[in-house]
Amino acid sequence: MIAIPVFLYAAINWYQLQFAKLPIYGKEELNKNNVLTQHQIESFEFRNQDGMLFSSDSLKNKIIIANFFFTSCGNICPNMMQHMKKVQDDFLNDRNLAFISFTVDPVRDDAARLKWYSEKYNINKGNWDLLTGDKKEIYKLARKSFYLSADDGDGGENDFIHSDQLVLIDKNRHIRGYYKGTDDSSIKQLKQDIKKLEYEN
Repeated sequence: MIAIPVFLYAAINWYQLQFAKLPIYGKEELNKNNVLTQHQIESFEFRNQDGMLFSSDSLKNKIIIANFFFTSCGNICPNMMQHMKKVQDDFLNDRNLAFISFTVDPVRDDAARLKWYSEKYNINKGNWDLLTGDKKEIYKLARKSFYLSADDGDGGENDFIHSDQLVLIDKNRHIRGYYKGTDDSSIKQLKQDIKKLEYEN
């Protein structure tokens, strides 16, 4: 009698991992060939915590977990980054994953500052890059590609975006999920959804 519910739970869990696909976020758009396709994260190029140019081209065939933060954030960002690090630790040997953190305060968060921050939080550089660059380009990416702000803005001096969301992106650069980066249950769901994407891909 006890074994039946346990078996059913295991079977349902296996089915969800195998077959229950995650949604694709964003409206359909015309690509360069004027073909209607699902929304994709745009290409980008910024500098990482080592001062090296980092291009989205290096993320080809990777599942990506991305967020936006700033190093002087006192509470939300450290909590979010610690949760993101737990996800990285749980998938430490998984070469299919990449972690990307964009600073929303690039004027203060240069490469040296990001390097300091990565060392402070013991971030494993193996597959996690902290990125800085032109504020207008970063804010455009946050708004138009990641859909992290409904407000209009020009990325100017007084423009500011602050989000606690982790964004899950598949190997085709489609957004497949948003997760509250400060919430344990949301992070647990993110880990499950990463496994779903790996089955899907």
